Amino acid sequence: MLRRHLIMGAGAAALAPFLPMAARAQANAAAWPDRPVKLIVPYPPGGGTDVISREMGSRITAATGWNIVADNRPGAGGNIGIDLVAKSTDNHTIGMGQTSNLAINPTLYASNIPYQPLRDLSLISLIAFQPNVLVVRKESPFKSLADIVEASRKKPGSLTVGHPGSGTVGHLAGEMVALAAKVEMVTVPYRGAAQLTTDLLAGRVDLYYANPLAVRGMLDSGELRAIAVTSAQRVGSLPNVPTVAESGYPGFEAVNWTGLVGPASLPPAVVAKINGEVRKALTQEEVKARLAAEGADAHPSTPEEFKTFLTAEIEKWGKVVRDAKVEVG
Repeated sequence: MLRRHLIMGAGAAALAPFLPMAARAQANAAAWPDRPVKLIVPYPPGGGTDVISREMGSRITAATGWNIVADNRPGAGGNIGIDLVAKSTDNHTIGMGQTSNLAINPTLYASNIPYQPLRDLSLISLIAFQPNVLVVRKESPFKSLADIVEASRKKPGSLTVGHPGSGTVGHLAGEMVALAAKVEMVTVPYRGAAQLTTDLLAGRVDLYYANPLAVRGMLDSGELRAIAVTSAQRVGSLPNVPTVAESGYPGFEAVNWTGLVGPASLPPAVVAKINGEVRKALTQEEVKARLAAEGADAHPSTPEEFKTFLTAEIEKWGKVVRDAKVEVG
């Protein structure tokens, strides 16, 4: 019995130095933030990621009193902004990552990307998922994905797929479909969606995996026809449009998602604190409606769920980049 008491006493003594450390960590988290929080948006003002970032920042500020300041730092496919987050040391800098700069770019820019998401970032929470919609002009003979695949098999390389930039989700979603269907299509890069949409309507390009919000008016007017959405489930704003998965490719999903990140050095207790506020915000009906207006659905997560998801996404998109031999100039 004496030996047991001695061992227990020794164990308590060994743990003692760590107890103040844990208490300090909790106290620091309770006091956080003690200054404005910089929310880096790695894309220009006015785009979907910017709108979602500012919505989340304003909602959390309203609920907590934190001073969250959005800071747009575009460039290099989102890499510049996320690198600033990864290299920050003040524990008051976070950023809005998304599919490109967290899951695609590690392979697409493998030789010169300045960060590795799973190593250099704290993953706070997923925010939202936004699919693409495959559209054709109203005069197109194609009424389904099966029609498109059949035409491509009969005459390989006869169909053109426009995209708004190499390595974007809209580009790689088309590559994923072609790889899954084992067909050859010609990809046509554009600098943005405006000229691409013009050429689609004029018949100079056959297919376009578009942001639903960007083409919603033309779908409503009948100028364009929706063939399929790239999400795992149908989109609430396009309930009659089947998914690619429903159209013969089970398990298919290619969405532009957003997720809140911080530097790897961000204390876990602070990560948990921010995560809690993000999850509360994403349950608000007003926030869900604002996301829906951007063609997106709320997808809150735990940090652990985000890590599992991102690990799989990096593998999935990396395989597409390699198999389709996608390069950026």
